Amino acid sequence: MSDVVDDGIDAVVKTPRKQAVRSHLEQRSRAPTVGILEVSELVPHSGSMVLLDRIIDCDEQGLTAELAVRGDGLLCDGPTVPAWAGIEYMAQTIAAYVGMKAKQANEPIRLGFLLGTRFYNSNVAAFEVGATLTVRVEKIMQDDGLGVFECRILGEGVDIAANLNVYQPPLGNI
Repeated sequence: MSDVVDDGIDAVVKTPRKQAVRSHLEQRSRAPTVGILEVSELVPHSGSMVLLDRIIDCDEQGLTAELAVRGDGLLCDGPTVPAWAGIEYMAQTIAAYVGMKAKQANEPIRLGFLLGTRFYNSNVAAFEVGATLTVRVEKIMQDDGLGVFECRILGEGVDIAANLNVYQPPLGNI
C-alpha cells in the first residue's frame, strides 16, 4: 500500500521509486555547476527555441536541467503551457546530454530526432508560466544511433514521467 502525503498543494502518491528520483533531483539541484557548459552550446537549437535555462548536473548515465516556464514561445497558451510540452523539455534535455557527450569526445553537436514517447504520465494538464521545473533524463539504452531514455519532470505540484525514444544519424549523414 502506498503512502499518501498531503503537502498542502495536493495529495500525491509517494512510491519508493518516486521518492528516490525526487531525492536525487533535490541533491543535484544543490550541486555546483562548475565546468558545465551553457545549454545553447550543447543543443542544436538557437534563440527562443532553447527552452532549458541551465544544466544542473551531468554524469555518465544522464543529465539534469532546469527551466522557468516561458510565456513568450510557441508552446504558450495564455497563462499556461500545456503539459504535453514536457515532451519537448525532455527531448531538449536528452539533446543536452548527447551534446555534453559529444563535447567530451571532441565531436560536433549534431541533430537528433524524437521518434516517440511511451507512458507519458502527468499529474497536471498545464504548467503555470513562471514555474520552475527540473528535468532529469537517464539513459536506458543507446546503441547504433538509437536511444531510450527514462525522463522525469518535477516542480511544485508537478510530477511527470515518460520514456522517450530518440535517433541520431551517424556523422555526415544529415
